[in-house]
Amino acid sequence: MAVPKKKTSKGKRNQRHATWKGKAAVAAQKALSIGKAVLSGRAQGFVYPVAEDGDDDES
Repeated sequence: MAVPKKKTSKGKRNQRHATWKGKAAVAAQKALSIGKAVLSGRAQGFVYPVAEDGDDDES
């Protein structure tokens, strides 16, 4: 089984964790912004499916 040769330092571990958390925060903010734009009707350049209200049963 493969094992690391040396123990990773706390600083390196914390740096990786901070990067991961930072990316998650940016992604969450972007998703919230897109969601607000879609709900308010201001979404431009963003394609999302719209439910059709029709009685066409073609099955």
